[in-house]
Amino acid sequence: MIKNVLFISPQPFFQWRGSPIRVSFNLLALSQLGYKVDLLTLPIGEEHPIQGVNVIRVANPLALENIPIGPSIWKLFFDLFILFKGIRLCLRHRYDLIHGVEEAGFIGALLARLIKAKVIFEKHSDPSSYKKGFLKNCIMWGYAKVEEKTVRMADAVIGTGPGLVAQVDRMGTSTKSFDIFDIPSSLQETSTKTIEQTRITLCQQPEEILVTFVGSFAIYQGVELMFSSIPQVIDQNRDVRFIIIGGTAEEITARKMELDRQGAGSNVTFLGKIAPDLLPDYLAASDILLSPRISGINTPLKILDYMKAGRAIAATDIPSNRLLLDDSNAVFAIPEPDAFASAILSLVENREKREAQGAALRKLYETKYNFECFKSQLASCYTYVDSLE
Repeated sequence: MIKNVLFISPQPFFQWRGSPIRVSFNLLALSQLGYKVDLLTLPIGEEHPIQGVNVIRVANPLALENIPIGPSIWKLFFDLFILFKGIRLCLRHRYDLIHGVEEAGFIGALLARLIKAKVIFEKHSDPSSYKKGFLKNCIMWGYAKVEEKTVRMADAVIGTGPGLVAQVDRMGTSTKSFDIFDIPSSLQETSTKTIEQTRITLCQQPEEILVTFVGSFAIYQGVELMFSSIPQVIDQNRDVRFIIIGGTAEEITARKMELDRQGAGSNVTFLGKIAPDLLPDYLAASDILLSPRISGINTPLKILDYMKAGRAIAATDIPSNRLLLDDSNAVFAIPEPDAFASAILSLVENREKREAQGAALRKLYETKYNFECFKSQLASCYTYVDSLE
């Protein structure tokens, strides 16, 4: 019977972005299900204690404070540290199962062979979504090959959405895959009082319509598309205020300058990064939420946060946005500035439609995309692996 788990996460923990948030929910669920978990992770990130979880960090000889999202020399550097630390842990402790995230899935598979433990590989991303120049494309091609080897070595694979699970299934292996959906990034619920207070702080005029985006300024997020559409929307309706959550100080400064040059800067508020447990109030205080993503096959985490907030969504018409959304609960546009601006304006001008779509999204969250359902799905995966000879 599986009791002791080595969970390996090669991302900063804890940090406000997709994979670390997902990992935190995995750990919380496993703890509540009665597993004893050691988390092997990077020496970067905030303290995020979870009862029943022992956090073990690798060394940080270069005293790095952060690493970028996606492949990099720093990721490889820490992956080697994780491998050697993992070997020492496996020789010292008796783990029944090793659960590895992303490239740590391969590390976990090697360690599992060493101690004859079972292994789960959790896939969070599509290697092709990181395309950016010849060298990075070559790196991601190599990673895709390693990923396929990892799938073949694993007892089970977890994908964070149907697109990633389909990608695994197309590899033609006998390894069983589980679609264990993402959930909103915070378990905190809002209240009428906090929503009203947040809205008061965001609105500069009583009748403003708040249109909010959450995410990094990475290329795949579609920020170029979004920022190109903002002046068009404001030119049509000066009562619209855009709220931008995310981005570094340098990125925000550059965007502010460009929007000011286009005469739209006064209608855009940049909030920088906001802690996940504060985010629900900002989303619920908004009228319209944006998902301008332009690439990728996995569901954007922001969609789950938007769903929980129960607010209308304007999204680009690409497969990743269509995984959870459809024409009954979102307005779609081809990924071009004019079309995206028109989609936003269609919601700005139709309050009844906004409210109907928001209610439909909230119901979907309450019936499926919540922590209790997530925990149940993870338990099913672990039970399956435990049943294997």
